[in-house]
Amino acid sequence: MKRFDYVRASELTPACKAASVEGAAFIGGGTNLLDLMKFEIETPIKLVDITQLELKQVEPTEAGGLRIGALVTNSDLAAHPSVIENYPVLSRAILAGATGQLRNKATTGGNFLQRTRCYYFYQTDSPCNKRNPGSGCPAIDGENRSLAILGTSEHCIAQHPSDMAVAMRVLDATLETQKADGSTRQIAIKDFYQLPKDTPHIETVLEAGEMITHIILPPPTAGMHTYDKIRDRASYAFALVSCAAVIDADETGTLTTVRLAFGGIGTQPWRNEAVEDALVGTKGGIPDIVHAANILLEQAQGWGQNDFKITLTRRLLKQIIQRALAAKDA
Repeated sequence: MKRFDYVRASELTPACKAASVEGAAFIGGGTNLLDLMKFEIETPIKLVDITQLELKQVEPTEAGGLRIGALVTNSDLAAHPSVIENYPVLSRAILAGATGQLRNKATTGGNFLQRTRCYYFYQTDSPCNKRNPGSGCPAIDGENRSLAILGTSEHCIAQHPSDMAVAMRVLDATLETQKADGSTRQIAIKDFYQLPKDTPHIETVLEAGEMITHIILPPPTAGMHTYDKIRDRASYAFALVSCAAVIDADETGTLTTVRLAFGGIGTQPWRNEAVEDALVGTKGGIPDIVHAANILLEQAQGWGQNDFKITLTRRLLKQIIQRALAAKDA
């Protein structure tokens, strides 16, 4: 590991200023960053420790939602009574995401900023446009079984790894941030991530020294909350395909609420509201599900080893819709 300076911040604005210099980085739980530093994938010249900041509360908002501090651990968020009762899809996604030891350290803010687990990104003697812009993307013609089929470009097909962020996407979370100059902004999660296009190394809209401070959830949505995750093994592993869903139907079996966000298949947590619109007002029959899946996967492209994800996503969508309707009838 290369040498670096270490600063422990006690106030928010000085922390952002300290991290605004080129080559600096925030560190909270460190569950991803420290691995990247060990492999010299990331080599920050300064680490700004933010673990002492007052960002560890989960509080109700006046609008009836939740305001979650960026330093709330994944374990604490998944176990919070308000999350379990009102946002169970979030709790289930977090619990599906990692071992208890990692969840005890990983922070909510840091979870949004996980880097891809693409093999070539971690293989430092290999080209990788995300790690070394302009060097190429060997995954396109190489080992790509776990990689994305939506939102890709000729420069990068790396998948987004987070489970929590998929649930946050289906819940329409908003991220509050603070910049080095002390100004703040709110970023809807749908606008937070950037598609790879020709700059896959730029993954979010955050500026240098800008820190996620809180996550705002809107009032809860009624219906079946579920998080389905298909992976290579039953123990903890990154998703091949996952889906966070909030679904409700009326007494006639007509779908009244459909929210769907997918993981494992996109270069970012993937949600297409046109898919949801196609299902609302229907009975969720096979033709309806096929039509919705066609919309979701219209731009999907397999790269050889991951072609199976297209069929697997169709099957997962069918399973979730039919289970939601069966639960309503029960």
